[in-house]
Amino acid sequence: MAEQIIIMPSIIIGLVIGIYEAILLHRDVTVPTHRFGHMAHALVFAIAATFAAMNVPFVLSVIPQLQSVPLLNNVLIFRIAIGLIAILKIHGASAAIRGTIGGSSVGMAETWTHSLIIGTMIVVAPYVYPAVAPLLPVWAQR
Repeated sequence: MAEQIIIMPSIIIGLVIGIYEAILLHRDVTVPTHRFGHMAHALVFAIAATFAAMNVPFVLSVIPQLQSVPLLNNVLIFRIAIGLIAILKIHGASAAIRGTIGGSSVGMAETWTHSLIIGTMIVVAPYVYPAVAPLLPVWAQR
């Protein structure tokens, strides 16, 4: 019997993680257009990464080439890889938009700590879900 795909909980938990990142970004980003674009990107990426972390068997079945990569067919290693990708993506996006005008920094001021927190949240989401599931409405539990 194949494992069921966890759809709504992964979207909801991904939204929570994305909103948390958006709150941090709102504080860190000084340019309004960068703020909106980066927050929208952060929400979408957090949902996608959380969905992948919570549905590793499904992702591996959809992208069978990943199974040939050593260690990635291990669920925990795959989740850690997703978290590391998230950390690098978050920090990379931050570094790409930084700039200065007249000696003051504009753009992103995200730190490695912020990136590590978000990446860790994505990795632990599947392990927190069983404790959170009873708190979700019935429609959001599958």
